[in-house]
Amino acid sequence: MATLTPALQVPSLSVLPRSSPSFSIIAPRSRTSNPLRFPHQPLRRPPLRRTLKCLSQRQSTEKFESTEKFERLFSNLNQVSLKREPGSITSGVFLVAGTTVGAGILAIPAVTQEAGFSASAITCIFCWAYMVVTGLLIAEVNVNTMCDLGSGGVSLVSMAMRTLGKAGVQVACWTYVFIHYALLVAYVSRSSDILSGFFGIPLWESASFFSLVLGSICYFGSQRFIGAINGLLVLGILISFAALVGVAGGDLQWNSLLQANWGAVPLSIPIVVLSFVYQNVVPVLCTNLEGDLSKVRTAIILGTSIPLVLFLIWDAVILGTIPAIGTNGDKITDPLELLRSNNGIVGPIVEIFSFLAIATSYIGFVLGLSDFLSDLLKLPSGQNKPLPYLLTLLPPVVLSLLDPEIFFKALDFAGTYGVLVLFGILPAAMSWSERYSDSSETPKLPPVVSGGRFTLSILIGGALFVILSEIYENFTHA
Repeated sequence: MATLTPALQVPSLSVLPRSSPSFSIIAPRSRTSNPLRFPHQPLRRPPLRRTLKCLSQRQSTEKFESTEKFERLFSNLNQVSLKREPGSITSGVFLVAGTTVGAGILAIPAVTQEAGFSASAITCIFCWAYMVVTGLLIAEVNVNTMCDLGSGGVSLVSMAMRTLGKAGVQVACWTYVFIHYALLVAYVSRSSDILSGFFGIPLWESASFFSLVLGSICYFGSQRFIGAINGLLVLGILISFAALVGVAGGDLQWNSLLQANWGAVPLSIPIVVLSFVYQNVVPVLCTNLEGDLSKVRTAIILGTSIPLVLFLIWDAVILGTIPAIGTNGDKITDPLELLRSNNGIVGPIVEIFSFLAIATSYIGFVLGLSDFLSDLLKLPSGQNKPLPYLLTLLPPVVLSLLDPEIFFKALDFAGTYGVLVLFGILPAAMSWSERYSDSSETPKLPPVVSGGRFTLSILIGGALFVILSEIYENFTHA
């Protein structure tokens, strides 16, 4: 098994946190001259303002006298060949897109039909922008944490401990584990239903087969192999999605797309936000791309833009065909079930699309949770250990085989509260603490998200508003 490890090379600048070993950062090298070297000593607050930047390999070192510029934080080396294997932006885009396109897309028409397409489309765009910003904040804190701790492959545990202390760690741990296990249970349950119906095998066999195959890909596969698998799955999603839209969009009524009920928008936000969850793989993405924030930013924006376009087209086709199918004014609980019952061709296409969407999300969530558990168990970074993967794969299989109905309310709770806390409030709080506290003397990278305290306040306030609205709604209808 060929695995990759973040390898620290000969430093030209050493960043020494107060209580951790030195972390070597690679500066660009010139092919015609010796690399520039700085004294091997801790950086102090200099009287002259200095800037820390990450640059690509192609950028020049002409202005190196005024600013320290870096190609990357470390190198990913193959432990067998000891050759550098840098992650590609394309693989990062597929990883983010595959993680985002999951079972949430199947629930979007059901939760947005009352609001109408116009209102729900604007809601999707705002939720997408919100989740992109919080993902970039996680990337910013993650790379700064790698600099501060002097190691690669840090997860939300280390990030929360460094910025928010023990209280932040407790919030991050419980919400992270709960969301991931709840969604993995849903993915295994739904995929086992699909496989059982297709092959005619018992649920326990289909659930075990699904987890074993995809879990083995995550454990044994290299970065490039996993990226290639994600690329194929995303391609299959696009093909099946195009076929599904082509078949179901024949009865589209354009006038129905103009309907908007803004009063029903708040109730749809938790599920829409849940559909854009990808932040669990941001630490993995930062490690794969060797801490290059410019590449990470590109992968996040492009990787989430693909699901956004899919969500909008999908919602338009489903909501635009509901009046044509006919409901006598009654509210439809599940538009997909109605489409299956009225069009025999749609059923198999929906099953294929659902399975591929679940598979891509499953891979991303397994990678994210196993990396999180490795950091929680203090295992060496860059080495695949079986224990984190066993703890990631086995519980969802067991729980999905009991009574899947038990977890539906838990999934709704995860979307309403867990996601907004873990991937909404927590990233903004960590970034606030990192930017505006003087607890660390380690130089920090320039902010990836601009706007300062105003932007961070909007992120925290928006999440709190939705959470309090849901609490009020549940309390009044209790």
